[in-house]
Amino acid sequence: MTLMLKTASETDHMQSPGAEVQPRARELIDAVERVIVGKRDTVTLVVVALLCEGHVALEDIPGMGKTLLARTMARCIDGDFRRIQFTPDLLPSDVTGLNIYDQQRGEFRFRPGPLLGNIILADEINRATPRTQSCLLEAMEERQITVDDRSHPLPRPFLVIATQNPIEQEGTFPLPEAQLDRFLITLSHGYPSEDEEEEIVMRFEQSSPLESLAPVIDGPELIRLQTLCRRVKVEASVRRYIVRLVRATRELPGIHLGASPRATQRLYAAAQALAAIRGRDYVVPDDAKDLAVPVLAHRIVVGAEARLKGENRKSLIEAAVKRVEVPVD
Repeated sequence: MTLMLKTASETDHMQSPGAEVQPRARELIDAVERVIVGKRDTVTLVVVALLCEGHVALEDIPGMGKTLLARTMARCIDGDFRRIQFTPDLLPSDVTGLNIYDQQRGEFRFRPGPLLGNIILADEINRATPRTQSCLLEAMEERQITVDDRSHPLPRPFLVIATQNPIEQEGTFPLPEAQLDRFLITLSHGYPSEDEEEEIVMRFEQSSPLESLAPVIDGPELIRLQTLCRRVKVEASVRRYIVRLVRATRELPGIHLGASPRATQRLYAAAQALAAIRGRDYVVPDDAKDLAVPVLAHRIVVGAEARLKGENRKSLIEAAVKRVEVPVD
């Protein structure tokens, strides 16, 4: 899979979503790449999540730059970065905040927790108890938190980047399907190539390039770009293709539980954002195909027989994509 940016067509004009979103998205991706080496596809997917107000789950071993990616993205959008280290003794109030009694005023005052930020790094989220994990559900889906029966809106933009270490599973609490379904995208950095690893050493030899990185976009403009992405056109044939892609996950042998209608909605929105990043005002089937694995793989449950045969979520989603006929009109 490749998510290389494509140029806008000559028919685009300055008021079109593609013509407005593409240069700003390209500038944002280029800025992040001044710090993150050789992960343009990964960075592009995070920008897709930003543009359609989704969230990202990063599964990788320690030291692969997950925290650095979140911090860099926050710096580039001039956003408030908050890091939450999830541990077994972390309480929901440690994440959302709590009401403190003010003796001078004779009333309770809300003290915000680290969840009230723009870019939230939920580090090693699977090390917290299910009770603490669940406090993210309302925030991720409804963009608000509730403390003592009072709701508090979260700032916009709002992006949760949750990390998991796929190797050390002792003492962890796997995320339930209901919470995995709240993440728009799951992805993994993977090891860099030899040249990329040498570039990392050289780039960070004197100091971190993050220290001198300046914002390239602010919150209000990002919200405007999010609105533009929702204006990207999806023809009926492409819309039906997206629906059939998701439905194929419910019909393919080897998948015990297929993707939900929420997955259809999120794949549709992500395809709009990717089309805008690529400079188009309309979605083509390739936009949905390129996003099928990162958007759908974590939303399915692999059957026992398929696991015994060596199948995994990625291979099953790729098989489901091959079963669906691509519209040509």
